Amino acid sequence: MGLIAATVAAGAMLLTACNGDDTAVGSAASGAADVASGAADAGSRAAEAAKAALSSLDFRGGTAKQNNAPANTGDFANPAGKPTTPAGAKWVQLSATKAGDLDPVVANGAGFTLYRFDKDTADPSQSNCNDACAVTWPPVIVDPHGKIFIDGIKKKDVGVVKRADGSLQVTLGGWPVYRFSKDLKPGDTNGQGVGGTWFGVTPDGQKAGGGAVPVPSVSSGAPAAKPASNAVLFDDKNFADNGSQGLSGKGCQNVSRDNVASSVQAEGSLKLWTGADCTGKSKVIDGNVADLAAIGFDNDVSSVFFG
Repeated sequence: MGLIAATVAAGAMLLTACNGDDTAVGSAASGAADVASGAADAGSRAAEAAKAALSSLDFRGGTAKQNNAPANTGDFANPAGKPTTPAGAKWVQLSATKAGDLDPVVANGAGFTLYRFDKDTADPSQSNCNDACAVTWPPVIVDPHGKIFIDGIKKKDVGVVKRADGSLQVTLGGWPVYRFSKDLKPGDTNGQGVGGTWFGVTPDGQKAGGGAVPVPSVSSGAPAAKPASNAVLFDDKNFADNGSQGLSGKGCQNVSRDNVASSVQAEGSLKLWTGADCTGKSKVIDGNVADLAAIGFDNDVSSVFFG
């Protein structure tokens, strides 16, 4: 009898232990399912919010000028795309156009090239460029009840996404779109290929130029017929914006921080010098150079000659 009782008791303990493990496993599985369900619900709510925001916008065919947009408003008031308040611009313009070697590419109402970022997502739409990134790459922000003028772009390809600060950023093909702060004039494409992740955006949200990073063109001797009047010198190769400095003007210009540049963006030709006041070793470049080490000038630029 004692042996039978002991056997029954041991079986009961084993059954209790097994039931306890099953409960724990079931609770973990249930928790994972709840997390997944919560994420799906959050995504669904974000999609619904974006859909509601899109319905509140006023779409107009043609350009802002064709729609008689007042001067000093929208893109006209903020042509360089500097960061705006979460309220955003009263109107923005999206125009299919050509800029440099990019054809087609989208520009804003002031003619500045718009870009997309590989580290963002299009489905669902999400921007991963905030804080300092958004200063260098100002997002295209529109007022929740603003206008979007579309010129050569299909309405179905245009959307908005809510950013971390609550503002509405315009999207193309689901991709959030931006300006590049180092584009100094309409038609500039200095942002193309920066860091291997930034590219001009096409009317349907694809990478302009097929996502090609600009290939450096290096020459020796006298500058080409079209001299550059400005340049951006990046501290890292491939135009990675972990530190940069701009130069413009005519003649010799000393850099503010010498011997730190590893790549250069320029439209046209210029001459790099290893010494201040255009002294020392020199090299003429014609266009962008993604890696100055390839021409023996990595961390060795002290001045630049324009013209």
